Amino acid sequence: MDIQIGRGKAARRAYGIDEIALVPGPRTLDPSLADTRWQIGGIEREIPIIASAMDGVVDVRMAVELSQLGALGVLNLEGIQTRYENPEPILDRIASVGKEEFVPLMQELYATPIKPELIERRIQEIKQKGGIAAVSATPAGASKYSSVVAKAGADLFFVQATVVSTAHLSPESVTPLDLAQFCQEMPIPVILGNCVTYNVAHNLMTAGAAAILVGIGPGAACTSRGVLGVGVPQATAVADCAAARDDYFRETGNYVPVIADGGLITGGDICKCIACGADGVMIGSPFARAKEAPGRGYHWGMATPSPVLPRGTRIRVGSTGTLKQILRGPAALDDGTHNLLGALQTSMGTLGAKNMKEMQQVEVVIAPSLLTEGKVYQKAQQLGMGK
Repeated sequence: MDIQIGRGKAARRAYGIDEIALVPGPRTLDPSLADTRWQIGGIEREIPIIASAMDGVVDVRMAVELSQLGALGVLNLEGIQTRYENPEPILDRIASVGKEEFVPLMQELYATPIKPELIERRIQEIKQKGGIAAVSATPAGASKYSSVVAKAGADLFFVQATVVSTAHLSPESVTPLDLAQFCQEMPIPVILGNCVTYNVAHNLMTAGAAAILVGIGPGAACTSRGVLGVGVPQATAVADCAAARDDYFRETGNYVPVIADGGLITGGDICKCIACGADGVMIGSPFARAKEAPGRGYHWGMATPSPVLPRGTRIRVGSTGTLKQILRGPAALDDGTHNLLGALQTSMGTLGAKNMKEMQQVEVVIAPSLLTEGKVYQKAQQLGMGK
């Protein structure tokens, strides 16, 4: 039901992850019986968690280790890894500068051209070491480098922007990427995002997306909501897009996974997103805390280097444990940021959900708290991730 903001504007109430809670059902089960498997682009994974395509989160080593641990990492094809033969000194510089020098440095570093040969090399490095080569680019980057990605043998292609839609208006001199044609012509599954509404999610599925990403601006390192004022609280966004997925499945028989992307820090956040209908989640800052992460204890948004309107910030997350501890345990912390798989399995056991489909159907209640999704940065600070 719409709420009247004033005489000329009504609005629908939307809910963030911190405003809901999950209700135990009539049964419980041993967490070891909880089946967390899911599929994306025909690839089955034990853990429904994807590491964000951010330069402080995923490099070749992280992508390989995440694959070996049963999850998935996505490499940013328009970042440091594909601009520099040796990214290590560049990452050292990003971690060493002060707050005032950060944005100018990023604009300088990301002005170096992307090298197609490095795109091919990074994908092949992941494949040669036994990892799943999932890569990401903006729509413009996808159009420019799609042939390189296909030739290199990538497994999954994420086409991501702050907002992606099938109806994009451009100046006459610019030809926008035709998403439907792109999905049809690419020889590998294409994941599209980001979106937050039923209609756009349904349109992206119709265009041929193998999965869709849901979330605009809720992440700890993203400032799009503050800079642009754009976004929908994540619990509502996921539920709306999951409804589009279910309707599309009934219409076509084609099931397109929904991935909640952004604003998720703890195991509880992940559990609540799946309960709202997500098939999997994409997270950044929890993995940026891994000792193996390329960010040297920092996490930053990928829109920061924009020479016109920088968005995204750098936060100090520190290093709290190994990637294995964060993903599979054993946990060394009690704040919900270690053993994310164990948290999901335990939550499913407590709620009596045997598999992901049953987890999507558990009862959800509204439980407003002092934390709102728009203040995820303050939440990150509470967990020692924003100092």
